[in-house]
Amino acid sequence: MRISIMKILLAIVQSSLILVSVSSESIYEDNASEYEGAQLFKIERSPFVTNMLKEKNLDLWRSNSTFHDVLVEKDKVEEVKLLLYSQEIIYTVMDTNLATTIRNNNVPLNETTMRRLKNIMIPTFRHYQTVEAIHAYLDHLASKYPEIATVGIMGYSSQKKPLKYIKISSGKENAKVFVIDAGIHAREWVAPAAATFIIKQLVVNRKKLPKALLSLDFYVLPTFNPDGYEYSYLKKRLWRKNRSKNDCGFGADINRNFDVGFGGKGTNSNPCSDIYPGKSPHSEPETQAFMKFINDLKNNLSAYVTFHSYGQYILIPFGYDLNSLAPDYDEMERVGTIAASAIKKLDGKTYQVGNTAMLLYPAAGGSDDWVKTATKAKYVYTIELRDEGEHGFILPEEYILPTVREAFTAIKVIATAAYRNE
Repeated sequence: MRISIMKILLAIVQSSLILVSVSSESIYEDNASEYEGAQLFKIERSPFVTNMLKEKNLDLWRSNSTFHDVLVEKDKVEEVKLLLYSQEIIYTVMDTNLATTIRNNNVPLNETTMRRLKNIMIPTFRHYQTVEAIHAYLDHLASKYPEIATVGIMGYSSQKKPLKYIKISSGKENAKVFVIDAGIHAREWVAPAAATFIIKQLVVNRKKLPKALLSLDFYVLPTFNPDGYEYSYLKKRLWRKNRSKNDCGFGADINRNFDVGFGGKGTNSNPCSDIYPGKSPHSEPETQAFMKFINDLKNNLSAYVTFHSYGQYILIPFGYDLNSLAPDYDEMERVGTIAASAIKKLDGKTYQVGNTAMLLYPAAGGSDDWVKTATKAKYVYTIELRDEGEHGFILPEEYILPTVREAFTAIKVIATAAYRNE
């Protein structure tokens, strides 16, 4: 009996030591702490609300023709409620404490788990990966499949992280080029997951691909904004911008930094704003690197897709102005509609198709608008992945795999159109 008790006590002590070891090894802070008491509002759209968002520097998550999803910080909640009440504006509080939601749905992996997953080198799409893990996977594929996969560095971020991409070659001379990027907005975690899944399908599952996808050269940049993504992962979950220094601290919205209507609608000159476009067009190193990258490929560039979240939209340029449709708009809408139908057939999810400014809101300085104006690429899209607002940016891990499958379904349709287009 005495021996049994001693064994039990020893087991308890050993278990405690293991737990302490794992927790002390973690490199992660609480990336939800700054959102204690912050709430998510769904607010009826009106000119008053548009002005309020700008004046109070509120974080607009999503917008369409009828409502806004807005993050309201704890110290602004009562003020915003009073303002809305004074104007008899309809609103709903969708989430009463975003910190709790983040902790429940998007818990970062500890260092031990990350090392284990990195050693496996096969993403399961059951967890959100770090920048380091995503980049390690690209290197692994290039090492294992050197005949088709090559890793390159597009440039460097403001904090000197490599902007790593993978080229998946068709093996053909002068092949048409399809560029895919993701993660330009740091908090949209499912977008880099989608790009990584697409890479896996194009390389590992190549024998199952249709002829169109085998005939294009793909360049995929899964983490356009590695500084911001890492900061979102480790420190502040809902961080959006990059991490360049400014008069308010850090960050410019890279997707407002391109010289297409720069500083216009959908931007804010306040450096503290999440939609601050930067000091000048192309001021950000990520923007500069991307532009050079695209210019080097533009003679053969046929398609470009940038992945974002959320809302479930397939968006067509231009976004900088309500009255401007891009060349080839009808063809892009036709192909986008086929992609949306393919997703609907896959799992029943609905993706709306249309012009960015009309379907969502005008937003100047976007990468898609710049690619469409600077190159002859016919098929240019922004794809906003899941969901439609139930979880927003804080998409639970159980939805990663179905979401990335939807992304690849869209890519297959667009690639087929690009291949067939003369």
